[in-house]
Amino acid sequence: MSDTATIPGVEQAVALGLTRDEYALVCEKLDREPNEVELAMFSLLWSEHCAYKHSKKLLRTLPTEGPRVVMGPGENAGAVDVGGGWSVAFKVESHNHPSAVEPFQGAATGVGGILRDIFAIGARPIAVLDSLRFGEPDSERSRYLLDRAVAGIGHYGNSVGVPTVGGEVYFEGPYETNCLINAMALGLARTDEMVRSAAAGLGNQVILFGASTGRDGIGGASVLASAELDEEDESKRPSVQVGDPFEENKLIECSLELLERRLLVSLQDLGAAGLTSSASEMASAGKVGIDIDVARVPLREADMAPFEIMVSESQERMLCVAEPERVDEVLAVCAKWEVHGTVIGEVTDSRTMRILRDGETVGEVPVEALVDDCPLYDLEPAKPSEPLYPAPKATLRDGDDVLLALLGSPNIASRRPLFEQYDCLVGARTARRPEQADAAVLALPHGGGIAVSIDGSGRRVAVDPYRGTIEAVLECAANLACTGAEPLGLTNCLNFGNPEKPHIAWQLTESVRGLGDACRALGIAVVGGNVSLYNEGADGPIYPTPVVGLVGELPDPLAAGRLAFCAEGDAIGLLGPFAPRLEASELAKLRGEALPAELPDVDVEAVVAAHAAVREAVRAGRLSSAHDVAEGGVLVAVAECCLAGGLGATLEDDGEAALFGEGPGGFVLSGARADLEALGARVIGEVGGDALACGEQSWTLDELRRAWSALAPLFP
Repeated sequence: MSDTATIPGVEQAVALGLTRDEYALVCEKLDREPNEVELAMFSLLWSEHCAYKHSKKLLRTLPTEGPRVVMGPGENAGAVDVGGGWSVAFKVESHNHPSAVEPFQGAATGVGGILRDIFAIGARPIAVLDSLRFGEPDSERSRYLLDRAVAGIGHYGNSVGVPTVGGEVYFEGPYETNCLINAMALGLARTDEMVRSAAAGLGNQVILFGASTGRDGIGGASVLASAELDEEDESKRPSVQVGDPFEENKLIECSLELLERRLLVSLQDLGAAGLTSSASEMASAGKVGIDIDVARVPLREADMAPFEIMVSESQERMLCVAEPERVDEVLAVCAKWEVHGTVIGEVTDSRTMRILRDGETVGEVPVEALVDDCPLYDLEPAKPSEPLYPAPKATLRDGDDVLLALLGSPNIASRRPLFEQYDCLVGARTARRPEQADAAVLALPHGGGIAVSIDGSGRRVAVDPYRGTIEAVLECAANLACTGAEPLGLTNCLNFGNPEKPHIAWQLTESVRGLGDACRALGIAVVGGNVSLYNEGADGPIYPTPVVGLVGELPDPLAAGRLAFCAEGDAIGLLGPFAPRLEASELAKLRGEALPAELPDVDVEAVVAAHAAVREAVRAGRLSSAHDVAEGGVLVAVAECCLAGGLGATLEDDGEAALFGEGPGGFVLSGARADLEALGARVIGEVGGDALACGEQSWTLDELRRAWSALAPLFP
């Protein structure tokens, strides 16, 4: 160990995010105080973002195994078997805190990071989806964050050549301080060519390739992702990474060629905590040690200290392990793609992370202490006795047309101004694009297709974390059913406030319980995901927001269901165990109503049966359209079908609650009356004309479209 290595002490450890007890535990594990390099490594690997120390025990309760699961939690991404020797890899992650500080780069690098998770296991990225949350659009800050985050997503995805095929965006007051930027990516891989991250082989070489290393992103995992935001957010901008999608494109091709030629033992991307996390996690998975010489790391800034090199979160970098006799071939492929491959270390049998500078040891940490021995905390949940969230500001005035107000409300209006900034067709796999169906549909190389959707409902989860999370999973599965797809696996991003507070711990505990129960009811496994905590500021926590992404399969992507009414004279049916209620609905929000005390029980078995009925009817070609009932209720769903198809409809007026109430399990279908009745659907109207009529009221399609275009002014 270098005699010049400094010993920072407990105060510096606390400043870096460790508690005093955690620092004492670090000293116990090392049998001495850590030096500057070692403390930096521990502060990041033991951060909430990397260690999941307040959520890992809960996550262990989720179902993670199934007949179609190829890779589950613990790898860079999960993967499911889709037949023909192919697997689909997918994962969702957050970049919330960076995006609240610097929305363009925060959102852009969120896309870049989730893409690297996909090709790190040997899958070619084929699609991106995003799930976004902002404060109300009448806030200047929220409009700024929305505009720049959407621009960042479009910039990165479009430039790297991966289509953004779907997503969601919601506007609620509790996200004003802390926006949510969750990105999901999918990739395709030959199952037998996929690779895991575990390092192996004494003497094998550790190679870094991709962009050079700089000071951008230093401390991102601890400075941003594991702490609440405050009025000093501006000072945290240096902790936000800067992305280069064109470098990422080269990285994709280089990584896939290296794997196709079977030149690598293992592969890992550099995300949060940079070299520290990637190298130590590879060593932990392989039960080996790794030596890294920071003097060999290509730098773009002079005079970087060893600790800076080890924790830099500079983007577009990968770490791989190769046998010594294959190193020249690996470096030749890196040179071909101009990604600067460099041998920076080797695999040892020491079970230690040893950090060198020109051969001199500047840090030495047992892998087990760094990766596996972070303390895990038991939550102390307590249901709050008082409401956590204020009632929203009323925006619906007496005499306003309820349907038009709902169609123009921020959470229902057309997202076209957003998704038109994204290329949804590049790659030529997209069979159903945004606003054509409830889920995106992509073609597979061997025939057949997959559908993918991402969903979450913070307001309803805030009312009842258990039932609200079940509803979110069922909503996502309903979207797949409308295309004819059967779910294969789930990924999630759990966005919550400070888990050290009893009421937030209660939200998180109940939500994870609901997530597990919903997955078991659907017969699917959780193959991976992300947890983002401490999402709160001076005004309080965000709505608890479990975002779920589902991937399903269907036999023919070109025959996938659509939401548009498409035939004059078709009957309109309502199917499912749908029991609409106005409480916690979009209409209740427009009226400024406070959140209710609870949500009603969900007959999950009946809802899953309705999913199966819709799925089989779509596959059999017995339906002209299928659309699930979500925000705004039945009348809004029918209006969306009218607008998508350019056809009007005549509908029964069953009263305000039936028309605008919300809840799980409802589907608006169109087709032959006999087919709808055979499914058990209740016929509620008929397709036809150039207006939507409901009882005594009527709206032209132009009126509906003008209301539905309310978001357009936000994107001049």
